Amino acid sequence: MRKKLLVLLLTTNLLATLSPAEAQHPKKLPRIGFLSFVAHPNSLNPSIKAFRQGLHDLGYVEGQNILIEYRYAEEKADRLPDLAAELIRLKVDIIVAQSTETVVAAKNATNTIPIVMTNSGDPVGGGLVASLARPGGNVTGMSLMPGLEIGGKLLELLKETIPKLTHVAILTNPASRIGGDLLKEIELAARSLGVQLFIAEAREASELDGAFSGIKKARAGALLMMPVPIFQVNRSRIVALAASNRIPAMYPYSTLVDAGGLMSYGANLADTHRRAATYVDKILKGAKPADLPVEQPRKFEFVINLKAAEQIGLTIPPNVLARADKVIK
Repeated sequence: MRKKLLVLLLTTNLLATLSPAEAQHPKKLPRIGFLSFVAHPNSLNPSIKAFRQGLHDLGYVEGQNILIEYRYAEEKADRLPDLAAELIRLKVDIIVAQSTETVVAAKNATNTIPIVMTNSGDPVGGGLVASLARPGGNVTGMSLMPGLEIGGKLLELLKETIPKLTHVAILTNPASRIGGDLLKEIELAARSLGVQLFIAEAREASELDGAFSGIKKARAGALLMMPVPIFQVNRSRIVALAASNRIPAMYPYSTLVDAGGLMSYGANLADTHRRAATYVDKILKGAKPADLPVEQPRKFEFVINLKAAEQIGLTIPPNVLARADKVIK
């Protein structure tokens, strides 16, 4: 009898030291699914570190009060649906998707689990959200869709890099709303810079070879790629085609420079990933993705790959190098 009383007393004292919630069951840690299109995690380490730092600044420490499940598609789009389904089976609370193709895969897999974009190209035109101000579904986050003024900036930097440049090829998808709007801005800049434009179109990956054949025949002195999803998905192929044809190319995403491309001017991906962490925090605290406005880039960066320049025999002028935010040697 005394033994039973002693056990009961100890149990009572133990429960008294716990909060009511702890006495019922251990606290469940929020689980985040991180879905990426990239071939190797290291290629996006700065972005991943920025996302983690953003979470840390908000009081989250991975492995302590938040869990993150990472899934990488290794640049194989057909793997994304299975990876998205796998995250759903793990019962993640939120899916963080890095690019348009990963957001599409996640959205096709679930219409209930919140999805946070870190760098989607055109979420409105792609049907991912109803509008930037009122997303209206389970998707929100950061868009890479730039202001139209970026078109003139891309061409200006290309002209400064190659002062004698007179003919520039524009790689675009005529079905893309972004490509059409930006092209008008680039045409205005081209007139002021004394540059003639050649339009090379590709609606899908199978048309890229033909587009580059046209660029070569037109004897364009450089290439400017429009920021449309199909090109981002096929970035490795585009970079390889530009290099094999020895065409200096300007891209709107630094991921193409990371993949071996020459130059890029566009949104700072580390900043968009850091800001994406604020969406995770708000959703975990009860906010609905439908009510959280999609934000556009605030910081931009100019990146140059000197290895790519050397490969095609191009010398980058010192004044252009001085303007770069990042130089890959």
